[in-house]
This record gives sequence, C-alpha cells and structure tokens, in this order.
Amino acid sequence: MKRNLVFLLLCVLFLVLAACSSDSASEAPIDDGTTEEADVTTEDGTTEETGDDAETEEAAYYQTPEMDFDLGGKTIKVVSWWDMTIGEDNPDSIQRKENLEALMEKHNFEIEYIAIDFGEYQERVTASLLAGDPLGDIIRLGRNYTIPTLVQQDLLWPIDEYTQNPNAFNQLMTNELFVHEGRGYGFTEDQTNLIQGIFYNRTLMNELGMKPLQEYVNEDNWNWDTFIEVAKEANQDTNNDGRVNTWGLARPSVLLYALFSNNTSLTVGDQQNLDDPATVEALNFVSQIATEEIARPTEGGDWTEPGQFFRQGNTLMYPGAYYEIGGLNNDMPDYDIGFIPFPKGPSATTYHSAEPALQALAIPRTVENPEQLLYIWEKINDIDSIYDYPGQASFETNFSNQDDIDNLLLVQPNLVVLAHDTFPNFGYWDFEAELLSGNSVSTVIETFSTQFQAAIDEVYGSN
Repeated sequence: MKRNLVFLLLCVLFLVLAACSSDSASEAPIDDGTTEEADVTTEDGTTEETGDDAETEEAAYYQTPEMDFDLGGKTIKVVSWWDMTIGEDNPDSIQRKENLEALMEKHNFEIEYIAIDFGEYQERVTASLLAGDPLGDIIRLGRNYTIPTLVQQDLLWPIDEYTQNPNAFNQLMTNELFVHEGRGYGFTEDQTNLIQGIFYNRTLMNELGMKPLQEYVNEDNWNWDTFIEVAKEANQDTNNDGRVNTWGLARPSVLLYALFSNNTSLTVGDQQNLDDPATVEALNFVSQIATEEIARPTEGGDWTEPGQFFRQGNTLMYPGAYYEIGGLNNDMPDYDIGFIPFPKGPSATTYHSAEPALQALAIPRTVENPEQLLYIWEKINDIDSIYDYPGQASFETNFSNQDDIDNLLLVQPNLVVLAHDTFPNFGYWDFEAELLSGNSVSTVIETFSTQFQAAIDEVYGSN
C-alpha cells in the first residue's frame, strides 16, 4: 500500500515538472538569426548599446575610407593671406577644431597657419614654388596665376581624386573652376561662392513711389530691359530745381556684370571670345547704358566713387559684391538696404554671380603623400553643420528681409569665372573705356580681338 502511494506521488510530481518546463520554453526567445538590443556594462562601469542600432550609421555621401598613417611629428604648414587658424566662434568651428585635435593625436602631426601680406603674397609664394622650396604644404593660390601657368610647369599636384566628399570639399571649385586639361588642382572646404548682384535702397524706392524691385524677381521679369526702365525712372528732379537729384544707377561701368549675367566671358580657355553672340549682347548692353547716359555721372572720383554715391542715400541701385554689405549697413543706418540679382541677360536662363579673383588651396609637387593631407583636411571639415545652408549665419546677420536672403541663395550656386586677369597684357580697362566712350561695339571688337588673343597666347603658348 505504501509502495503504491509513493509511486502515485512520484507520477504527480513528474507531471507538474513537465508542465512548468513547457511554460518556460514557450516564453523563451526564439533564435531566428536576428539580434536584440541590450545594454552591456563595461569594465569602467559605463554601459554601451549592442545590437543593430549600435552599428555606425553610414553617411548618405561619399567619405574616404579610414586611413592609418603616422606623420612622425611633422608640422603641416598652411599658407594664406589671412590667418586660417580654426576658431571657436560657432558650433561648426568647434566641431572642426575638435576633429583637428583628434587627428593630430592619431596621426602624430602639428599644424602651423602662416599668414602673408596680400601685397607681397603672389610674388613670394610663386618664387618659392619655382625654387622648389614652397612656403608650405598647403598653399592658397589665385586662379589667375595658377591656371595654366603654375600647373603647366608641373608645380602642383592634381588632387581631384582625393576630394570626392561633398560635405568636406566644394565640388564646383575642384571639378569645374580650378581645372586644367581635365584635372582639378584647387580645393576648399568653403561651400559658399562669391555673390555679386545689386544692392538697392528700399527706403528711397518707397519715397519715389516706385514698384518694388522684388516684384520683378517674383514675376520672373527682372531682365536688362526692366533694369534700364527702373534706372531711368529713378533719375528724378524731386525738388523741381531743374536738375536731377536722385539717380537710378551708381555706376556706368557694368561690363563685369553684363558678362556674367549673360553667362559669358571675354575668354574661353586659350581663346578670346569677343565674337560670341552672348558676349556681343553684353557689350551692346554696356554701350547702351553709357551712350544713353542712364547711370549717375562721375564727379572725377576713383574706383570707390559708386559706393560713395550709394551711401549718400540718393541713388537707387549699386552693383557690388556681398562682402560690401557690412560696410553699407554700418554707413547707412537710416536706410533699408535690399539685395536682388543682377538682371538676366537675353542668353541666360537663370541669375548668375561672378568671381574675377578666384582662389583656392593647392598642394605643391614637392610635398610627399598629398592624399594624406587631403584625408586630414576632409576629416577636419566633414561635420554635421548646425546650419540649414552655407552662409546662413552671415546672411541672417546682414539681412532681416527674407526676400533678400532668398535672392542671395538664388544667385550663389551659379558662379561664372571671368579669367581675363590671367593675362597680364590683356588690356581689360582700356577695352571697357572704349565702350564707355561711345565707340561702336563692332569697332571695339575689331580693335581688341587681336590684342586679346596675343595676350592669351603669351600665357598658353600659341598653337
């Protein structure tokens, strides 16, 4: 009897254990090849995430793969005509500086920023390159004396294969603007381009009862014809003394603006470009402004005269470059200054800007392992910017009207490089003076076309 009772109790116990085992198995995780997130405590007491989310998220743009090298304590010298030391004036700069410090430790190098006065810069830098003893490892150069002159002498590395990260390098600079025979020689981390257009006195515009200039842009009707109409309308005698005392345009010398706004130039590579239809249109436009006396007449001043005219508050439009806005705002506190693009020419489909003195960084041929320097430059500048677009902080500091900011953004991407300064004996100012004096466009073209080509051949070499 006792034996039967013991046997019965053992059977009941077996059934209970089996049931518990089954319930536990149903609640256990199933290994299906996936990984769950978990927090793991490390030896130093901190926790780190494991699983899928712990993997480094790949950027949506190209980044140079990690490189491992030791520069042996080398000092990388960066030469410019201003001090390029990374500051701590905004969160982006702080990120760059932190990146630099980490790279210096990892790759065992120092960095020195050398500033040389602009007045002696070109002579000193080019002399050092020609002597095979460059002043630095990374050197800022002007395009006008680099392409083609320095490149043709094999003094610089082509670097386009090392600058493919669009977040760290301005792709337009390397792949289009600083190119010779299909290779890029200049680079920059700066994603902004020089902006040129028209500053206008919005206060004076309202006082004269004129149609807001922004409306022409909004209507896509801001072209050379409407520009001339606006300039003429603002030429008024407001005090009825028989003399014009408000003017529409601060300067008659708008050749530079006429060229880039019609997406053309006086040269293309190693050829003069005076016979190109778009160039002829630009020259006729400049001639019209001069012969019809549309702009405010000179009072015998120097190159600063148009800006001084505008500062007097009685001139509506002043063609200029964005870097002038700080001075204008400072000198004209009682006026509302706006910005619009220079109007589109008949051969242009969008608004443009221009850079007659383009500059970028380059690496001398005597420097070893340029790919390492470009890698360092990339990793310094490959940051997650706090700004929505390049130039935002500056634009919003200088302009409170969103229309003006939108116009800056409209112009900025479309940069035309005017390369006539590349040729020492080109005669640009003489050419413009002939146009402004009233000589016919056909005569001016005939007079200067041979001279232009000869000046180009001096640099490129005649075929």
